Amino acid sequence: MIVNDLDIDAVKAGLAAGSILIVDVREPHEFAAGRIPGSLSRPLSQFDPADLPNEPGKRLVLSCAAGVRSLRAMEFAQSAGLDVDSHYSGGFKDWVMHGEPVER
Repeated sequence: MIVNDLDIDAVKAGLAAGSILIVDVREPHEFAAGRIPGSLSRPLSQFDPADLPNEPGKRLVLSCAAGVRSLRAMEFAQSAGLDVDSHYSGGFKDWVMHGEPVER
């Protein structure tokens, strides 16, 4: 499996440049409680690689609470033949810990 671990600086830079799309694989109640602004919800419990968004010019970056579920989702996506190789290794907990804005 090909894995690009992104840190908060890479995620913030990608979001600011509009070059990445965050796909949050936490469960719906977690997503509803707070999320990285602009992120999309694709819960791991119902994860289907075919449901991943395809926005030309944007790299998909998987995210969860702390980087474990996003790796599982990446494994599923790559097994389905998709070019998804990046995740936010610190996840939502890292985002909050750095005092970044949260959407609800």
